[in-house]
Amino acid sequence: MMKTIEVVAAIIFDGSHILCVQRAQSKYPYISLKYEFPGGKTEEGETQEEALLREIHEELSMRIDVGEKFMTVDHNYPDFSIVMHSYICHVTSRDLILHEHVDAVWLDVAEMKELDWAAADIPIVEKLMQENI
Repeated sequence: MMKTIEVVAAIIFDGSHILCVQRAQSKYPYISLKYEFPGGKTEEGETQEEALLREIHEELSMRIDVGEKFMTVDHNYPDFSIVMHSYICHVTSRDLILHEHVDAVWLDVAEMKELDWAAADIPIVEKLMQENI
């Protein structure tokens, strides 16, 4: 049976631009160096919102305001399954430090399709583009 991982992802806005981060090299080639929305696993006893605040601080040294839930994505990778809960978030400063990622770019929704996204993040990009947020 395939392992299922539950994670949260932040769609971080600064005005009309969204933060897109590139994963580091990975043992899984299908997610290695792919772009994603930052976030991570929810720890026991944490709400999804609390996990987002913690993960974004750990990964990017950023403070965010977590807004409404955007969508949940269920995706099967070859070695594991992921259930990813994404939230609309906002920042007052673009200042960040990459602790786990190798690149970060701020793009408007129309530019996002040009990046090489992790498969689980693609439905979020598509919905953002469709709704023209």
